[in-house]
Amino acid sequence: MKPLLYFIFLLYFSIGAQESIEIVPLKNSTLKADSVVGIDNFGTIFYTKTNTIYKKDNDTTISYNNLQLGKLTSANSFNPLKINLFYQALNTVIILDNRLAEIFKIDFNTINNYKNVSHVSTGYDNTIWIFNQDTQLLEVFDYKTRTTKAQTLKPVDSPILDLKSNYNYAYLLTEDALLVYNYFGSIVNTLKNDGYTDIVENNEGLYLKKNNSLFYLAEDSKAVIPVKTYNILIPQFFVTNETLYIYADETLQEFQIKTK
Repeated sequence: MKPLLYFIFLLYFSIGAQESIEIVPLKNSTLKADSVVGIDNFGTIFYTKTNTIYKKDNDTTISYNNLQLGKLTSANSFNPLKINLFYQALNTVIILDNRLAEIFKIDFNTINNYKNVSHVSTGYDNTIWIFNQDTQLLEVFDYKTRTTKAQTLKPVDSPILDLKSNYNYAYLLTEDALLVYNYFGSIVNTLKNDGYTDIVENNEGLYLKKNNSLFYLAEDSKAVIPVKTYNILIPQFFVTNETLYIYADETLQEFQIKTK
């Protein structure tokens, strides 16, 4: 009987034990930027400086700016063929191709069914996710047809902290909760916000920042796993596959992510 109880205890402990994620330093590089937008699988860096977006690939750097639109609020390079830039003051989104050439301009002040947008992120095909401040709804907006393809069913009554997305899901972080939606606008997962302020999507998993700590949330899970960052200062961070990037004090640090 004792061996059976011992086996059950070990099984319970192994299931209940919290998985850990560690990082291993790879290299550091110098980068002068206001904000790092993203880094793709080939090491191409997208960053902003003085309302200009740059694409740095090996020894080649190209840029785009639009002084008429004023301050650049956010940029998203999840799809490097359709990069979106958001200028909140003028309620406008610009779509760029992989050469940072302008291919679409969406002025939400002039379209039918005016939208007051506060957050923008990449969607599937020719769509972007937008948060409409007037309705407090998240929408899938087709910028070619200038129409809403889907929207969430219930208004969000908590202030928005961050919005990230991929081709299948949108992750909306509010002061109260993390809300995960599919591209039909249906909610598929929720998690209480326990002090998280920033999120980064990677292969349909999610990394969350709380104070100066990082955590990982797997797809379809509610178990938040700590990432051992050893008190490294984390003003900005990004994840591409198994690489964690941390940008601080004009230094871009790279770490290999190891899951136990």
